[in-house]
Amino acid sequence: MINLLVFIYGTVLGSFYNVVGLRIPVNQSIVKPRSHCPNCNHTLSAIELIPVLSYVLLRGKCRRCKAPISPFYPIVELLTGLLFAAAPLIIGWSYELIIAWTLISLMVIVFVSDVHYMIIPDKVLIVFTLLLVAERFFLPLTPWWDSLAGAAAGFILLLVIAIISRGGMGGGDIKLFAVIGLAVGTKLLLIAFFLSTLFGAVFGLAGMVIGKIKTGKPMAFGPYIGLGTITAYFFGERILQWYIDFF
Repeated sequence: MINLLVFIYGTVLGSFYNVVGLRIPVNQSIVKPRSHCPNCNHTLSAIELIPVLSYVLLRGKCRRCKAPISPFYPIVELLTGLLFAAAPLIIGWSYELIIAWTLISLMVIVFVSDVHYMIIPDKVLIVFTLLLVAERFFLPLTPWWDSLAGAAAGFILLLVIAIISRGGMGGGDIKLFAVIGLAVGTKLLLIAFFLSTLFGAVFGLAGMVIGKIKTGKPMAFGPYIGLGTITAYFFGERILQWYIDFF
C-alpha cells in the first residue's frame, strides 16, 4: 500500500515535471497559464489532469477539439511514478531516499527539457544544486568531502572533454555532471559517466541504423545522462564489484 501511494505521488510529480521541463527553457511561468490543449487552448479541468489515467480515459485526445495528445506526457508521468516506487525497493526505507527522489526528479526534468529543446536549464540546475547541498549537509557521504570532490570531478572531466572535442559536449551537460557528482560522490560519478556514454553510443547507433538520427546532427545527451546516473546510483556498487570479481 505504501509503495502504491509512492507511485501515485510520483506520477503527480511527473505531471508537474512535464510542465517545468517544457516551460522553464522558454522562460514561461510554471504557474500561469494553467495547463491547456496546445491545439484549441482549452483549459484542462481537474478530471483531465489525472496522471496517466486521464490520457487513457480520453483515448489520447483533447476532450473538446479531439486533437491527439502526445503520449510523451503520460510516459513521463508513468516513468516518474515507477522510479519513485522502485527507489525504496532497491535502497530500502532510509533517509537516503530523499537524495534518491531528488536525483530522480532532476533527471526527469532534464529528460523533458533536453528532448524538446536540447537545453538543460541553468535555473533547474541552480535549484537542485541548492537542494542537494542542503540534503548532503544532513545526509553526508563517507567521507563527507566526497560530494565536493564529486562535483569538482564531474565539472572538470566534462570540461576537458568539451575542450578536446571542440564543443562536442554542451555547457549544460558539464554543469549537470557537477550536480550529479555532488549527489553521488566521485566513484559513482565515474560509473555514471561511463554508463551515460555507453547508453548514448548504443542508442545513438541504433537510431542511425533505423534512420531516426542523422550523422553529424546534434543529439540530446541528457536522457542518456539520466539513464546512466540512475543506473549508477542504484546499482553502481554492484557493477563495480562485478567488474573487480570478473577481472
